[in-house]
Amino acid sequence: MLSAFRSALTTPDVRKKILFTLGVIAVYRLGATIPSPGVSYPNVQQCIQQVEGGGSGNVYSLINLFSGGALLQLSMFALGIMPYITSSIIIQLLTVVIPRFEQLKKEGQSGQNKLTQYTRYLTIALAILQATGIVALASRGQLFQGCSLPVLQNPNSIFSLSVIVIVMTAGTAVIMWLGEQITERGIGNGMSLIIFSSIASRIPAEGSQILNSAGGLVFAGVCVFGLAIIASVVFVEQGQRRIPVQYAKRMVGRRMYGGTSTYLPLKVNQAGVIPVIFGSSLLYLPQLISQLAGSSGGIAAFVQTYLVDQSNPVHIVLYVALIIFFTYFYVGITFNPDERADEMKKFGGFIPGIRPGRPTAEYLNFVLSRITLPGSLYLGIIAVLPNFFLGITGSGQNQNFPFGGTAVLIMVGVGLDTVKQIESQLMQRRYDGFLR
Repeated sequence: MLSAFRSALTTPDVRKKILFTLGVIAVYRLGATIPSPGVSYPNVQQCIQQVEGGGSGNVYSLINLFSGGALLQLSMFALGIMPYITSSIIIQLLTVVIPRFEQLKKEGQSGQNKLTQYTRYLTIALAILQATGIVALASRGQLFQGCSLPVLQNPNSIFSLSVIVIVMTAGTAVIMWLGEQITERGIGNGMSLIIFSSIASRIPAEGSQILNSAGGLVFAGVCVFGLAIIASVVFVEQGQRRIPVQYAKRMVGRRMYGGTSTYLPLKVNQAGVIPVIFGSSLLYLPQLISQLAGSSGGIAAFVQTYLVDQSNPVHIVLYVALIIFFTYFYVGITFNPDERADEMKKFGGFIPGIRPGRPTAEYLNFVLSRITLPGSLYLGIIAVLPNFFLGITGSGQNQNFPFGGTAVLIMVGVGLDTVKQIESQLMQRRYDGFLR
């Protein structure tokens, strides 16, 4: 990996792309620190210290994670890239439900551009909804649980609240544009790198907080535990089931084509981090509803104790069950064995020992169901391991653990993908490996 980065920095074209990517990320991180107009920045900082000191859960912790802490800062980029992620998932799911979207998906690049445009429109709509909800909670003093300081300068002014919503929505549009610029002119997937930088920016502060509150011994244990999680995630993320595929020879004119052997890779973690995001969002939904409805008493206490508290066994069991369910659900939507079998049959491909057509689809479905189970269990274990660790240590820093399952899965996945893209860029410009 180090040799790949060293070679990339010595290659002019690749070096320009890397510097451009770092420059765009720097602009994004700068915008994440600029507060929105009408926000009382000193009061926000005091409320953040009170909330982090108490270690209490927050309904927007997932969005705050993806925004690199910009959400609780109520900055211009407070929403981060979460609206775009949500809209992308919704559009991807709708391709199975809406025939028009499914047709666009099969039209190639032109259809994909149309779906991307729909994703952008939906991103703006979701940004407006999320910004309105955040501003409503902030104006009512419910964004920071346990902090009575006013975080907005004019919480009763409709114009002031509208300006904050517009600024946050515009910030989401700018982030979306920055991510597309990285994808087109930089290295790697722009949206993924923005999420990577947001999560990585929180690790030093959260690690320092654990060191100051729990001591050096617990901090060293957290570091060792985090490295073990990262190593296991890298190992599983690289794992795949390779199904051999043989292409029959075909006579076209006077020339013979085909006769090659390849394989169909099925990853152990075929669904990626999407099930973890779905499970986290669904578990925090009851707390959001109870806060907006202003409910208190037994219902609010039940939600806070059993659904929000990450160390509670009920929360852990529900979390793992939701991850397993959404893993099967998402894999079933994104991977269609019938389509893969038809594509192989169309181009003369077959799996040795399996007849083309329906038997191939049934075999692919069987293999996929077999590897999806360990993949879903792996996602569930990685997601809840930090909860067990923090419960044993008794540090109470559930929300400030820097090696949480969602964060590690995203960072490792983006890191591996970026390194592969850098190596592919170098392979296009250097042919030493082909000449050996």
